[in-house]
Amino acid sequence: MFRLSEYMRQLVEPTPVRQRHGPVKPVVIWNLTRRCNLRCRHCYTVSANVDFPGELSTEKAFEVLDDIGRMGVPGLILSGGEPLSRDDFFDIAAHARGKSRMLALSTNGTGIFGETADRVAEIGFHYVGISIDGIGATNDWFRGVEGSFDDALRGVRACKARGIKVGVRFTLTEGNHQCLPDILRFCDDEGVDKFYLSHLVYAGRGDKNRGEDARHTRSRRAMDLLIARAWEGETGGQMLDIVTGNNDADAGYFLHWVRRNFDARKAAHLRAHLAAWGGNSSGLGVANIDFLGDVHPDTYWSDYTVGNVKETPFSKIWTGDDPMLAVLRTRPRPLKGRCGACKLKDICGGNTRIRALQLTGDPWAEDPACYLSGDEIGVTEAPRLETTPFRGKRHDPVHNFD
Repeated sequence: MFRLSEYMRQLVEPTPVRQRHGPVKPVVIWNLTRRCNLRCRHCYTVSANVDFPGELSTEKAFEVLDDIGRMGVPGLILSGGEPLSRDDFFDIAAHARGKSRMLALSTNGTGIFGETADRVAEIGFHYVGISIDGIGATNDWFRGVEGSFDDALRGVRACKARGIKVGVRFTLTEGNHQCLPDILRFCDDEGVDKFYLSHLVYAGRGDKNRGEDARHTRSRRAMDLLIARAWEGETGGQMLDIVTGNNDADAGYFLHWVRRNFDARKAAHLRAHLAAWGGNSSGLGVANIDFLGDVHPDTYWSDYTVGNVKETPFSKIWTGDDPMLAVLRTRPRPLKGRCGACKLKDICGGNTRIRALQLTGDPWAEDPACYLSGDEIGVTEAPRLETTPFRGKRHDPVHNFD
């Protein structure tokens, strides 16, 4: 996750570059269920409104939470599917409170009203993220259910009325890129605290619909808009915490904006902060537990399983000797193509590896969603990987650890 507003603040109120001490502990994203009342075109879990066998029992979920708490992870995000669809969701959420410094809920927001909204407030989530992918009918088409925008809006308002910090998540595609200005106005009008722009990742239905990924020019224009809004918030305008995810080229794009608009000293200071962050954190600062209890390097790597919490505690799985995790934690990673030659890879980390894996079968190939030019990354431009629509059977992943 690229925290645009946080790094923008470095231009106004610079602070020393953070130094890491000891092993990195991950933010854990836990997909409690695969059941969901919506049918989103970009769903990475291919969820549906049916029961899926194999979910962890309440008792086993408590055991996992206790282990996570002893491990001292910095953040825990309860996700799905739609996590609120689990009958025992509030029991699990109550048990999760205090197991990490930050407890968040990732939801489509359609079920947050009335008594349910009261119970969400009682749990004391530090943050509730609600997905909205357009205004009105655009959102409803994208999410596969008529009326889902109005229901999500009701959820945003219910959270705000109860003093819950609420964010809006928006996935950028060719079908909804034109909605971004309206979504930002929506955030301002509704008093939303945080905005998260997610770039499309080729997993689940997001892989099937990869041909709808935003063109590189759309990504650049979206970043121009977000950078302008973040600067406004840091220089006296209405505050909105802006972050982006799933395309760490955003950090490089922002760095070039800083170099054009500020002196070399500030640009160097910012670059040092970005290098300390290091970009993509799959398998290092991010971990995923899916609804079956399988552990993955992040939420999109469902084809690669490190272990299962039904059999082994998460803390042992994550600190074991898995070969893929070992390479993901290597800096620099063994990147190829444009990514391997890139002069900004220390601040990007090689971007989102799953897109390269889905297109080529090689997790270390270049990321086709990098929208920076050859000049911007310091390489001689060559033909790029092409993002083509999914047609039937996808690549069988070749988990190449070399």
